[in-house]
Amino acid sequence: MTTAPSLASASRRASLAIAGFAFAALSLASSGAFAQAAQKVKFVTTEGDFVMEVYPDKAPKTVANFLQYVKDKHYDGTIFHRVISNFMVQGGGYDATYAEKKTRPPVAHEGREALAKGGAKNVVGTVAMARTNDPNSASAQFFINVKDNEFLNPTVIPPGDPVPKFEFQGRTYENIPRSQLVNNPQLFGYTVFGKIVSGMDVVEKIKGTPTGPGGPFASDVPKTPVIIKSAALVS
Repeated sequence: MTTAPSLASASRRASLAIAGFAFAALSLASSGAFAQAAQKVKFVTTEGDFVMEVYPDKAPKTVANFLQYVKDKHYDGTIFHRVISNFMVQGGGYDATYAEKKTRPPVAHEGREALAKGGAKNVVGTVAMARTNDPNSASAQFFINVKDNEFLNPTVIPPGDPVPKFEFQGRTYENIPRSQLVNNPQLFGYTVFGKIVSGMDVVEKIKGTPTGPGGPFASDVPKTPVIIKSAALVS
């Protein structure tokens, strides 16, 4: 933080410096900088532990929603119910008996906003919210990318209305009404809100577990359940 441009005396300088430090600390606390420094969650699983770092400055609603589930112990006792070794591992929605856990209302999609703020894409080690075909349907389930999944990234819409030129999946479109692009479910992608900062070897171990049918799922369920014993905030 910068100090005042000109001060009358050394004593006044000292007192203002102390006051400035206190103000800086207060500003940082109120801006969430201190809270952001503590935005890590440790997952203890039957395959080992990993730590996830989340980014409220990129996807504030998504992170707040996720951390509330952590604080509510929602993830304790849930399983990784969908494991695809060349894609991702997904969990947070079902217990070991395949009973779906009750959730709060879904969170608004923040994928494009997160990218615009310099957020990460769906690459190895990043964490995103799982959802249905409705972009605004994410609740508690999350997935960890174990491959660079470019096709999951939100599509940024170029400026203009109509949009003069738009490219998607190898095709070029011209003079498209902006509303048709902004509201197209195919273009929302998946909101990345964090990444694994330690224990990625555990995630790799989970992705390599043999899978098959289980509970209501026809495939991709670990034959030996991978259980999240606990998920808790760490400093």
